[in-house]
Amino acid sequence: MGANMNGYGTLRKILPAFLCNSVAIAAIAAALALLASAAPPAFAADNAPSVADQHCLGCHGAAGMEKKLADGDTLKLHVLADPFAKSVHSSNTCASCHSDIDPTAHPPSKKDIKSARSYAVGATEACRGCHAEKFTQWESSIHGTLVRNGNPAAPICTDCHNPHAVIKGAATKLDETPCQNCHKDIFTAYLGSVHAKSRRSSAESYAPICSGCHNAHDVKPTSLGEGPKAACSGCHAGVLEAHQKWLPNAALHFEVVSCPACHATGTQRKVDLMLIDSQAKAMGTEQIGVPLFDASTRSDSKGIDALTLWNLLQTLNRGGAVGNKTTMRGRLTVRTGAQAHQLADKSQALSDCRTCHREGSQAFQSVTISLVGPDGRRVGYGANADVLNSAFSVDSVSGFYAIGGTRIWLLDILLALAILGGLGIAVGHVALGWIFKRLGLYHPHSGGHENRPAGGDGPKAA
Repeated sequence: MGANMNGYGTLRKILPAFLCNSVAIAAIAAALALLASAAPPAFAADNAPSVADQHCLGCHGAAGMEKKLADGDTLKLHVLADPFAKSVHSSNTCASCHSDIDPTAHPPSKKDIKSARSYAVGATEACRGCHAEKFTQWESSIHGTLVRNGNPAAPICTDCHNPHAVIKGAATKLDETPCQNCHKDIFTAYLGSVHAKSRRSSAESYAPICSGCHNAHDVKPTSLGEGPKAACSGCHAGVLEAHQKWLPNAALHFEVVSCPACHATGTQRKVDLMLIDSQAKAMGTEQIGVPLFDASTRSDSKGIDALTLWNLLQTLNRGGAVGNKTTMRGRLTVRTGAQAHQLADKSQALSDCRTCHREGSQAFQSVTISLVGPDGRRVGYGANADVLNSAFSVDSVSGFYAIGGTRIWLLDILLALAILGGLGIAVGHVALGWIFKRLGLYHPHSGGHENRPAGGDGPKAA
């Protein structure tokens, strides 16, 4: 009994001490947890930022960090620490890109920033320092031109590449392709194409994504030059030879029919007539003068008609240098950019020639006349379908039209008459000369006539 009482007394002494120590331990743990939440996050040894960068993340790693600008816009200043540690820029220091920041006087008492956009555009100069070649390509692209023209939506480096979370190869993944941020309708159409389906079905697929046809930084429209044919032939080698096995005049089709016109399902086709110079280079709006076309388009709700088009070309070529004539190059294509990306498997390609080669073909009822805008993209003006089958248009569309090419008998008759008329003038001139000579009415134009026998062209009289 005494032993039990001694044990009980000992327990009464130990228990309060244990409880007090437990409270102390809990308090210390809570304090450490609070300190940990305020300190920069811990990193694996191989991804750990430098001490200086951790100092920066001490503030910029806090969620919701931002700066209100004078124009009412907000500049986001929060940097997610973990993605930054995994990015290709993790080996760089913060100061290597933000060289304008003085760590000893940061943040400054006042720093005027006009807008988040102007700050971002200026910050791209940091990209040039390491990526000079890519930056130069971007400057010559559609995107770079749009930025210089003041377009607030034109993408700069940081719109496609999050500078604090750049992962090598991420842009080649369908779900992470940055192009979809601005070109949603086109990207959605692409996702239903044979190219996107191939990439989704196999990790080894080499089917192109956006940059495969448009380039990653030197972004250019495929509608210029040889059109989509140039982009498609890069992967589809020998495609002309394959078409020649069954398609009559395959080479001619490749010149005047874009690939999507036959290989994109459920599309609406049109004829686009691009104004070109004597070197077959597309004419620009600045060279031609857009008001001339704007006025013509507004003159009729149906667009530019055949007579107006003829007059426009006469105006453009009036007083021009010999051999530097403005003409047109036509191409059968699809009506929208989204439709051009709906490329289907070759088993679904258009193979019925009557779709286009028949009178009243729907493909020839929609016509545009296009120039190249300042950013390199086409500027299209609506035209009346009669520009393709009017007597006024025979010369205008000669670069696009080939006899028998459309199976529209009126076009064939007009072109045949034009050819026969040209030959008739030459033949008639020779024939009349022969007739006049036989009748003794022919007088050569070189030398005088005073010493020649009347009605003859023999030697001078002695």
